[in-house]
Amino acid sequence: MDNQSYNSIVGFIWGIADDCLRDIYVRGKYRDVILPMTVIRRLDAVLENTKDDVLKMKKLLDDSGIVNQNEALCQAAKQSFCNWSPFRLKDLTSRANQQKLKADFGAYLDGFSPNVQEILEKFEFRNQINRMSEADILGAVIEKFVSPTINLSPYPVPDDVGGIRLPALDNHTMGVIFEELIRRFNEENNEEAGEHFTPRDVVELMADIVFLPIAGKIKDASYSCYDGASGTGGMLTVSQDRLLELAKQNGKAVSINLFGQEINPETYAITRADMLLKGEGAENIAYGSTLSDDSFPSRQFDFMLSNPPYGKAWKNDADKLGGKKGIIDSRFVTSFAGEGEFSMLPRVSDGQLLFLLNNVAKLNHPTAYARDAKHHV
Repeated sequence: MDNQSYNSIVGFIWGIADDCLRDIYVRGKYRDVILPMTVIRRLDAVLENTKDDVLKMKKLLDDSGIVNQNEALCQAAKQSFCNWSPFRLKDLTSRANQQKLKADFGAYLDGFSPNVQEILEKFEFRNQINRMSEADILGAVIEKFVSPTINLSPYPVPDDVGGIRLPALDNHTMGVIFEELIRRFNEENNEEAGEHFTPRDVVELMADIVFLPIAGKIKDASYSCYDGASGTGGMLTVSQDRLLELAKQNGKAVSINLFGQEINPETYAITRADMLLKGEGAENIAYGSTLSDDSFPSRQFDFMLSNPPYGKAWKNDADKLGGKKGIIDSRFVTSFAGEGEFSMLPRVSDGQLLFLLNNVAKLNHPTAYARDAKHHV
């Protein structure tokens, strides 16, 4: 997608907030509606073409008395997720009665498979439905998101003469759009944008620094990439794309498993949705604090890229770990040079060192493919 199209999509979505939410929400709260609705519409757009097949399968399963239906319905949807409600999102634009619209929209959301339900829960989006319905803006918001002038689908929209009316929106560009929206929302709240994402040009440079030195040593193999402060997943996506590109240039076939952990529920939900759309490893994106609730305590990884929260206090994590003096986590307190306990705990006002130590603890052992250059943080 070219820059103009990217900017037009960002502008269109931002315009929905100004057009529909301005008198109901303060600007800093626009994100509570816009981010989850953007995710919902993208998921909905992916499922539109197989909706009839899902409903046929749903009826068949119901008639047969089959209770555990999720797997079969996802197969009918040809995705790792599905929606078995009677509705597509665009079906809800013709509701004249607010109560009917609210009920049907609720049924539509309830129809998503469990892996999408978790995403909606992290957004706490259902809390906004009553507010939008009471203000009589729910229908307007839905209508804006299903507008034929915008395509949030990874598939192109054809025109009437066999050409393309609207280009596909790939996952990389969708991620950049989310990051730009978050940046704008953070500006409205006087928050630091870097707490939530790293600009893609910086991430691309980091990926080159990591992968270019070992490009000639890549083997036909499966590799893992980890980010312990994964945000919207930009580093993982760029890392995957760059490693695949370099492998192809060197005539190698690789598979890449992505792993991440994120403490912010909103950005975690965005990353999980991205992985669902890719059909790969959504379960490898974990929610919670990497420091005090490590979701991958026994895993080691081949590559790591991360932009941890610099200068951020970690007192809550210290308390959860038993207080600073009581921490025994081997990532942060270990033995060194044959001596006993060796503590690397920084002051509680700045935990950036702990993210580095977490990465060091998760480094994979050197292998034959790149003994001298495998480990990059």
